[in-house]
Amino acid sequence: MRTLAFFVLICAASIFGFAQASSSQWQRGTITAVNTHTRGPQEPASDAVQYDVAVKVGNTVYVALYTPPNGANTVEYSRGVDLLVLVGSDTLTFNNKVSGKTTEAPILRREELPSESDTDLSKLPGQYFSLKLQHLSQALDLSEEQQAKIKPILEQETAEVGEFWGNPVVSREDKLNRWEKIVRSSDKKLKVFLSANQVQKLQGMRKEQKEKLKQIVAEQKQQQAESK
Repeated sequence: MRTLAFFVLICAASIFGFAQASSSQWQRGTITAVNTHTRGPQEPASDAVQYDVAVKVGNTVYVALYTPPNGANTVEYSRGVDLLVLVGSDTLTFNNKVSGKTTEAPILRREELPSESDTDLSKLPGQYFSLKLQHLSQALDLSEEQQAKIKPILEQETAEVGEFWGNPVVSREDKLNRWEKIVRSSDKKLKVFLSANQVQKLQGMRKEQKEKLKQIVAEQKQQQAESK
């Protein structure tokens, strides 16, 4: 739906860049399940304990065969953990920020989830926070400490946007104007926790976002004119 695309663009510039990023780039993923791997009859015998680790990246869930370094079993308790992964044609590479080491695992299978464009519009206010935090974390390479500090700011922004976004009485133009004021206010608060380089990136994102919004508004006006 075009309305959904418009809302998503308003949330942040190219917010679905996370889901559509090139496979040659590190992407943020979430571990959704961890199960002890059961070897099939054709698999070679091994004393090492392996795990089927499901990682959600964008709209795709990858199940990779993970062999823990040194036989560690900490992965068993990693469900819900966010991490950086590199998606290859048949492998998934995990990046451990703590140790600085990477681990490559073969992909056993993958599952495409329903597209965000199928999302129920009535649920959009609830998605605003997670989508924007996800985008900013990936685009600005925020540390876990930075993410924790900006969460209250984004929660407040989400609440303020939710007050008028679903109101059919408020025009789209008015919604956009209100949203821009709220985002400018949030940006001022965010910059306190960002490095100079991150602030520069954020400003560039806002400039690009404004241009894209202008393009969408122009296209919508043209379509309205043609439909009359």
